[in-house]
Amino acid sequence: METISDVLLVTANLGSLFDQMDKIQNGWLQELYKTIRSYKPKFIALHFQEVGGKDYTDNMCHAKDFFENIESSEEMKDFDRVCTYVDNQFQAEDSFTALGSIYFIHKTLKNIYQYDFNVKDFKAVSGQKKHMGSLDGVSTVEKEKFPKNFWPDFKWSRKGFMRTRWIIHNQGLDLVNVHLFHDASNLIACNSSPSIYSANRKNALRYVISRISDSCYTPMPFFLFGDFNFRLDTQSLVQHLSTSADVQTVKKDSSNEVQKIICEEKDNDHQVLLHIEEKLFTYLHQAVFREDSGKALLKYDKEAAAFHDVIREEDITFPPSYPYSEDDTKPTQYMNTRCPAWCDRILMSHTAQEIIQKREDGEKNVVYNTMGPNICMGDHKPVFLFFSLKTNDH
Repeated sequence: METISDVLLVTANLGSLFDQMDKIQNGWLQELYKTIRSYKPKFIALHFQEVGGKDYTDNMCHAKDFFENIESSEEMKDFDRVCTYVDNQFQAEDSFTALGSIYFIHKTLKNIYQYDFNVKDFKAVSGQKKHMGSLDGVSTVEKEKFPKNFWPDFKWSRKGFMRTRWIIHNQGLDLVNVHLFHDASNLIACNSSPSIYSANRKNALRYVISRISDSCYTPMPFFLFGDFNFRLDTQSLVQHLSTSADVQTVKKDSSNEVQKIICEEKDNDHQVLLHIEEKLFTYLHQAVFREDSGKALLKYDKEAAAFHDVIREEDITFPPSYPYSEDDTKPTQYMNTRCPAWCDRILMSHTAQEIIQKREDGEKNVVYNTMGPNICMGDHKPVFLFFSLKTNDH
């Protein structure tokens, strides 16, 4: 049954979309519209990361057109209020996050308010509000780049978070767009369990959660959705995949530094089973990441579990969301650059999970999935959560 409070949350890393606009954009948008037509939400939140792509100095100029394309499309014509926040100010290196959040409110959704962080009060949402720039001084959004001194050993990059706060039918909630640190080297990721990168992400996520739960503002149920860059526990996974293999470690001549790890089958003409370099991860039986939606590998997906005290997630029943081939003829293949992983996620506070409406039979009316499974969407498949919000209408 369609209700007035059906919500669609989407997270999408747009890095390779902006780098290959001509090839990917049209199919990408059609998949978004197909999802909207299929679920008919009344409130849509789109959280984007890497707006402008890797070459953002060249490609940021396309951002305005991309967002206007969505806003002005036939599919969105019944959404009469739109709030857009895009941090495209790449010249401001100390604050640039490349995050973009767009919220669409359907004409039938009357009772909706947005929080002003300056005056600490909610205001009714009306018309189209578009903020593109550094977002400094925009009082309806909080944006923060992770501090430079957090990870002095790593290159400072455009990672951070952005929060907006809403009341939908008397139910308050925070929507937080997040982009955490990636694994720079597959070899370093293999060194320890958990990896040094995983430890960094854990620190960053704890920081975000403490920032949105602090006493500056009354804490509310929250949804955190973005590119968390969560990876499988690489060391444990490699040990598992190479159980019956001969493992060779190749070092650079001049130093003791590992250059590659090669696992060969003991028989079978010593076929190479697994080959790992800094930016190469080739596994002979790649289908294991797709079969049964990669379910056998979920036990190596441990990073979200560290937050069970404060975070919940619906069951994952879709294959790893990254790194898909950017070749539009191979939309279901993974690239051999990284170990496939569920990077793109929609997490929620315990209080947020409690406001998801259950059906009469007690089952939740929830869909948690990837968008465009059979279409090239770039290296990340967008991930969405569709649900009905319990509302406090009396």
